[in-house]
Amino acid sequence: MGNRVFIVGVGATKIDEHWDLSLRDLMTEASRKAIQDAGLSKRDVEAVFVGNMSSGYLQGQEHLGSLLATWLGIPGVAAHKVEAACASGGAAVHSAYLAVKSGVYDCVLAVGAEKLTDATTSDATSALMMAEDQEYVAFAGFSFVALNALVYRTYMKKFGVKQEDIALFAVHDHKYAANNPLAQFPKPVTLDEVLRSPPVADPIRLLESAPLGDGSAALVLCSEEKAKRIGKDILIELAGSGLATDILSLHDRPDLTTLAATVKAKSSAFKQAGIESKDVDLLEVHDAFTVLGVIHLEDLGFARKGEGWKLLKEGQLERDGDLPTNTMGGLKARGHPVGATGVYQVYDLVTQLRGEAGANQVPDAEIGLAQNVGGVGGTVVVNIVRRVR
Repeated sequence: MGNRVFIVGVGATKIDEHWDLSLRDLMTEASRKAIQDAGLSKRDVEAVFVGNMSSGYLQGQEHLGSLLATWLGIPGVAAHKVEAACASGGAAVHSAYLAVKSGVYDCVLAVGAEKLTDATTSDATSALMMAEDQEYVAFAGFSFVALNALVYRTYMKKFGVKQEDIALFAVHDHKYAANNPLAQFPKPVTLDEVLRSPPVADPIRLLESAPLGDGSAALVLCSEEKAKRIGKDILIELAGSGLATDILSLHDRPDLTTLAATVKAKSSAFKQAGIESKDVDLLEVHDAFTVLGVIHLEDLGFARKGEGWKLLKEGQLERDGDLPTNTMGGLKARGHPVGATGVYQVYDLVTQLRGEAGANQVPDAEIGLAQNVGGVGGTVVVNIVRRVR
């Protein structure tokens, strides 16, 4: 079974257009905050895993592991970049989890970092499309938004669902981002504003799409023995971490409305944590587009196929509902600095389980699940956190 793994420190920057901060600045700031939050010295960190998707293309900067270790003042530790498109952050958490669970390290740092807004929209779009097959799909002229529009249209036709019932996900996210000091767009929007916003790729509207943003988040993971020595009043366990892949491109899949990698990653994470769907108190789903949020609820086992939107419409995803979801604003409004998103999701869950979510606090939550998606489900990571005291 391996060692138990605990999250003893978290840190993050606000997601924004950080014109005055470099990618290096962002990930160094988040890491220092996490180490400080853990009450540790930087010398306690034995390994660093950096989730990032596009630094080579957009900043001309690779070798992020050594770069971050150098700027943290801990050269010599094991450190490297983890890349899995928009699931890079979740994959970095997964790698850090395995590193501690295996017993090789007692204390490691999982970091997610991305800087998208210094680039032109064209360059950022090209970077995101690198999540797909360049020789077949991208070469044919598809954009990443266009692929998700195909999923959206297929879902509505297959299950007879109206767009206004799916677009509510954006309204939901903005409502909770309004109380999150780290959110990129902390203000409410109405359903009418969402549906009247400009089309991006029919039927996807602008306000149904996660924005481009810059940001970094970091977690300190420790073994049980080290966590006990630190002596935190509240102890959060990373109880399970599943990662799975699917056929990369949509045209080769049997069903566009199910992400098979989500189902596999969830099953693996649940088995490790020893839980079932009914045990989950709190969710973070990867709603880069509103329709994906609905589909994820179904693939994670919380709704029957074609009925995920009902949870949204019935209020079950609210802070005081049966399944509080994206309670810090989700990708749509907290923000989506792609390679950092999977770490922000766990950061948000830990904030809730510690009771530090302010006006968004979910009462009595003990188990949270974060689902992070790369491409259109080519990679999915599911991380499960549990409050043990």
